[in-house]
Amino acid sequence: MMASSDAQHDSDDGMDAFMDKFKTQRYKNALSEDNWEEEFDKVPMFMKTAPEEFDGISHPELSCLQAIIHDEDRTPEEKAVSLKDEGNYFFKEKNYKKAVMAYTGGITQKCEDQELHTVLLTNRAAAHFHLGNIRSALNDATAARKIKPDHLKAIIRGAQCCMKLRSFAEAIQWCDEGLKVHPRDNKLLELRVTADKHKRAAERDVRKAKAKDKKLWVEKEKLLAAIQDRGIKLLQPVKPRKRSSDSEDEGEGSSEAISQLSLDGLSSREVTGAQVFMDEQGSLHWPVFFLYPEHQQSDFISAFCENSCFIDHLVTMFGEEFPPWDTDRKYHPKNLLLYFEDEQTETLYQVNTEMSLLKVLQHKRYFVQAGTPSFIILVNGSGFWKKFVTGKKMIGL
Repeated sequence: MMASSDAQHDSDDGMDAFMDKFKTQRYKNALSEDNWEEEFDKVPMFMKTAPEEFDGISHPELSCLQAIIHDEDRTPEEKAVSLKDEGNYFFKEKNYKKAVMAYTGGITQKCEDQELHTVLLTNRAAAHFHLGNIRSALNDATAARKIKPDHLKAIIRGAQCCMKLRSFAEAIQWCDEGLKVHPRDNKLLELRVTADKHKRAAERDVRKAKAKDKKLWVEKEKLLAAIQDRGIKLLQPVKPRKRSSDSEDEGEGSSEAISQLSLDGLSSREVTGAQVFMDEQGSLHWPVFFLYPEHQQSDFISAFCENSCFIDHLVTMFGEEFPPWDTDRKYHPKNLLLYFEDEQTETLYQVNTEMSLLKVLQHKRYFVQAGTPSFIILVNGSGFWKKFVTGKKMIGL
């Protein structure tokens, strides 16, 4: 008995010594205050979120848990429920892509529980909706209603999808059908009011747009009629002019030009925003280009009244000071010659600067390109002028 007592005493002394040592030394593999949450999150049982990259090899423990969830021995209904719960978890975490995958997995189980199948479709519609896949969300909501026509969440989601797609009449239809079975549902009532408001606004916008288009069309027809009555010929810039003979018959080229009287033919070829218009007195105002080929420069007049003379604009532009590119100080109104070129006949027509714009535009060989008349300005007697006119047929107006 004494030996046994001594052995027990030695054992107690050893335990006391071990406990004293345990108190004074830290466990090397223990979790620290700084990393215990991070380490816990690595354990599948305690994970708050699933790993972004999960291949079944880097997380074998998680693979085991997944195998339990998707055990082939379980019924389709049990698998679908597990996948639904998994999808709900991802949805709460706002990981909508994984939620869609989970719900899709549950749907593919094709379980006989129609209520469960409806929930899976509705939940997947919600996940698609948050991902911006509105058409897919609407398809799922529609499929859910085919199984259970009075399913409230499916009806609400379908109406919301139609709102997003700006199909307001269809959204109202979803709400009306839902209110037949859920007449006091506040969400459906609110959606119905909002959809109707947007539908009315959209219809009003359509009416305004049609009225505006009609007004523009009337103005366009009036403008084109005024241009045609004046005998002014328009050409589309996208269609190259056909090579013609040197004949200056009044009708030559006119039929093609008149047939192209359209809004496109009135658009400025430059990004100027200017276009011919008619004032209250019935006069036309044209955007006009003056080209200075000697210096590769140009001037743009946004509203040249058809009744104004060229000399009036030339005096305004060159009467008081010379442009900075005219280093030789040659561009004075009295030195300038004005031309338009008939590219079809390779003929230069010299314009009397005392003539009005209308008089020139009515010339039988003048064709307005892209709604913007253009004219060439040269210095009389200059070396460039002599070179420019060499080899070209010259006709004065």
